[in-house]
Amino acid sequence: MLFIGLCNTAKAQYDVAFNHYWTLQPFYNPAASGLDGMLNVQGAYSMQMLGYTHAPATMLATADTPLWFFSPAHGAGAGFLNDRIGLFEHKKFFIQYAYHQKLWGGRLSVGFRAAMLSESFDGTGVDLVEDANDPAFPTSEVDGTTFDLDGGIRYDGRGWYAGFSVMHGLAPRVELGDTKANYFDIPQTFYLTGGYNIRFKNPLLLMQTSAIARTDLMRWRADVTARLCYNGPKGRTYCGIGFSPTNSVSVLIGGDFHGLQLGYCYEAYTGGVGALQGTHEITVGYQVDLNLFKKGRNRHQSVRIL
Repeated sequence: MLFIGLCNTAKAQYDVAFNHYWTLQPFYNPAASGLDGMLNVQGAYSMQMLGYTHAPATMLATADTPLWFFSPAHGAGAGFLNDRIGLFEHKKFFIQYAYHQKLWGGRLSVGFRAAMLSESFDGTGVDLVEDANDPAFPTSEVDGTTFDLDGGIRYDGRGWYAGFSVMHGLAPRVELGDTKANYFDIPQTFYLTGGYNIRFKNPLLLMQTSAIARTDLMRWRADVTARLCYNGPKGRTYCGIGFSPTNSVSVLIGGDFHGLQLGYCYEAYTGGVGALQGTHEITVGYQVDLNLFKKGRNRHQSVRIL
């Protein structure tokens, strides 16, 4: 049986829409793994629809690096996602690989990801007013796991990039509980990403623009972001705005402080939820060059602008 009302709601929100998608690129496209030649460790936490009971909350932790002992053309990564939405909890454990090849003055990258998905539903929290014995709803906590594959392609030019990726390429079904009477269908989701840097006469200033569009062929969401970056002698900072048509507007601020990258975003919904019941999102990252085969390898410094 299918959780008719609950599954439809969760399905619409299955993949979390981080506002910091532009700094979490290896998560949205495995082709970005090890792309900048550095070891990158990142974390993100999103608290959505504040003030609502069982509001969504998502935690992501990732790491990616070039495989120097093979060639900088090879990249790898791993990560973990935990997403709670109402009585549902989605977990994703993954490893990924990418290959980068110079082409037409830029770089073409392809990547794939193997993932283990874990789904659980807390039936003890269901309040069935009319029929407490409805077999469509379990009365205890049930869970299930399945295997999944993601893939992507990306091209980086001078000051711009564009990519295409697909999550849940196998469109898996997760059967819940020992009886397998309930199940959870996960749709394929397609992503288009891109970005362009606008330079000014002042070399300390840079405007970074980016966009992402996603669809499961039934629903869609797009985000456009612009960030003004200041590359000063003592650090890097940015502030920016984001817009998602029919969904939200957001403000962002952050920077690189002694190698530690911090970012914050507040997303205000433009629909019926209300601007004060929006999303708080924070990111933390660290980047270091661990290439033991390179001269001057003991000099570590973060170069990424969030």
